[in-house]
Amino acid sequence: MLNKFKFYTSLLLARTAHTGIKMLSKSGGTSFAGMAVLKYYPNFLAHCRDYINEKSITVTGTNGKTTTSGLISHILETAHQKVIHNLKGANMLTGVANVFALELEPFKKFDYSVIESDEAYLTKLYDFMPSDYLVVTNLFRDQLDRYGELATTAGFIKNAISKNPDLKLVLNSDDPLVASMDNTNYAVYYGFEDVQFACDYKQDSNAPSEVFNCLCGEPLKYSKRFFAQQGHYFCPKCGYKRHSCDYSANAVIHNDFSDIEVNHNEIRYNFRINLIGLYNAYNALAAIALAFELGLNQAEIQKALDSYKSIFGRTERRTINGHQTLIQLIKNPTGASEVLKTVDLNSNIVIAINDNYADGRDISWLWDSDFEQLKNAEKKVITSGVRANDMALRLKYAGIPQNRITVEPSIEKAIELAAKDEDKNEKITILPSYTALLKINKLKLKK
Repeated sequence: MLNKFKFYTSLLLARTAHTGIKMLSKSGGTSFAGMAVLKYYPNFLAHCRDYINEKSITVTGTNGKTTTSGLISHILETAHQKVIHNLKGANMLTGVANVFALELEPFKKFDYSVIESDEAYLTKLYDFMPSDYLVVTNLFRDQLDRYGELATTAGFIKNAISKNPDLKLVLNSDDPLVASMDNTNYAVYYGFEDVQFACDYKQDSNAPSEVFNCLCGEPLKYSKRFFAQQGHYFCPKCGYKRHSCDYSANAVIHNDFSDIEVNHNEIRYNFRINLIGLYNAYNALAAIALAFELGLNQAEIQKALDSYKSIFGRTERRTINGHQTLIQLIKNPTGASEVLKTVDLNSNIVIAINDNYADGRDISWLWDSDFEQLKNAEKKVITSGVRANDMALRLKYAGIPQNRITVEPSIEKAIELAAKDEDKNEKITILPSYTALLKINKLKLKK
């Protein structure tokens, strides 16, 4: 009885805290209420599973968590299911607590929860809220000061899985680290058999690729490599190879969309996604695989894909001062390099880099990212944020003439500079790190 009292008091406390922080205009409120709730009642999340009638779904991995979980949530909502989802991407324990504390009501229940989880916090989340499904997107080198080497990050996820033996896994077969996580009673795999490009941007990247060894110690070889370590790998020594896919796909990547043909149980399904790049095709394939696992059909999935709107800087389209603007988060070498392939070199480009805790203090990833993709940029290239000067130096070494690089530490002024051209046909590309993206979302930018 005392626990129930604390739980309901927590809901009241969350709403009060959220109202206060919004009135003060100090924050977007993505974690503050959750922080207050967990401080008052650390066991708060243990009660939240009771408010989910059907399935609890978690999504983790280095890149693509927000887009994949957003797609899954939208597919379910389009199929008339009630979903609770940490839409804004606050994926640590306080962020997850925040969304439940603000959306739960004593007599209101949801059909599904779709929770994006930070890799390092997945174990803690499962301590309170075991899940029915876990989708793992990929594992790339990311924020060495927080996660350490890739084996450490993989260990975080495997440890979480071991605490939840009834968990159903949806794994990326093309990523050798992810594919090795099938230590539960149920796992399905998704991946691409072939990828073709019918787009203007480059497919090659100068970013360094990880080298993975098989369990026998031999370096893995590839018959096909799509990007980074994603592809068809095999061990020439012991015969280990990429796991066969339950959801195998072929993709054709266009400038502004991708066509994906998914083969499941010997039936072929065709989908179109209105998102840029191969990395988003992977995100969509993960969401499609999970949707099929939940029993949804092709028409329901495609209807949702047709109406999906990008979330919070993940291929997000806006109008700023009359200019069409594309905002794409960059935060690690592989993710940044894939985004850089898709940048319109005829647009004004703003790169805003911070080194706050949520970004990772270590910015060495800038030197491993393929900014050489921008060396033929035709318009303004403006660097901004706390590390504006470091970014400008990186662009100089990438081959961009120094007289075409403008340093403007103020993110608001940098965007205003990019958007001041009277020709409204001039497009803008903004590439922010995470906290720079938060800053952009707070700005009152003229449409």
